[in-house]
Amino acid sequence: MGNIVTTIKRFLSNKNTITILGVLLGVVVLYIGYNYRVDQAIDTIAIPYAKKAITATSEITQEMIGTTEVLRAFVNSKSNLITQTNQLINNTDPRCVTYGTSVPEGAFFYSEQVVSCSSAPNDPLQNMPDGYAAFSMSVDIHKTYGNSMYPGDYIDLYVKMTYDGKIIFGKLIESIEILDVRDNQGTSVFLTSEAKTPAELLFAVPEDLFWLLNVSSYISGLELIPVPRNSTYTSNPGETAVSSEYLRELIRTFTQDIPDYNPTGGNINTNSSITTE
Repeated sequence: MGNIVTTIKRFLSNKNTITILGVLLGVVVLYIGYNYRVDQAIDTIAIPYAKKAITATSEITQEMIGTTEVLRAFVNSKSNLITQTNQLINNTDPRCVTYGTSVPEGAFFYSEQVVSCSSAPNDPLQNMPDGYAAFSMSVDIHKTYGNSMYPGDYIDLYVKMTYDGKIIFGKLIESIEILDVRDNQGTSVFLTSEAKTPAELLFAVPEDLFWLLNVSSYISGLELIPVPRNSTYTSNPGETAVSSEYLRELIRTFTQDIPDYNPTGGNINTNSSITTE
């Protein structure tokens, strides 16, 4: 027995033996790690997708949904991806596609696209706050950056005009929410799976901004330019407000006072006005 122990000790104390054992251990660790990585890379999970295009405000039904295998790593990287069919089908509280968007055929579902049908409004103006008014701004496919502006996005409005022989360009209103994007027939371009060309952006704004935007739209040579921002700007919107008092006052110079009209509400004052053009 003692000879065996002595032999083992001598074997383990040999530098070449230690080196060989270290290499073997490293190979085993690499092998296990490699196989783990491969298993993780090819691990899949079944998630729901749209078997047909589903338009805005449509109720999601079982026959509209299929399931397909995708890499689990892809699912883990998308925190807002819906991964369970029961998140889409609820017999006691049906789910609908959010107003202003649609789910294309073959697409996956995301949490911001799906709401309870009972809370999915058909008219974006029905929840407009008291003291607000709707303003429709004419646009085209280029002004909307290839129809990449969506209901719920917060953007800025810039002014471009020539005044006293010089070009003026600056931000007039910041953090204004788009309620809807409509075509020239007044239909939301996102209420259908068909390609639609945007013709107007719809906003709901306080009375003073409603007056300012309408006056701006009547001034010859003045152009309102919508400028999109990133998702963080929309997720953390600031107060919708005039960015430049200079531009506000410049726009006022194109108007005529109406003594008994005050666009901001409250007491009447003689500074209120409308455009003379």
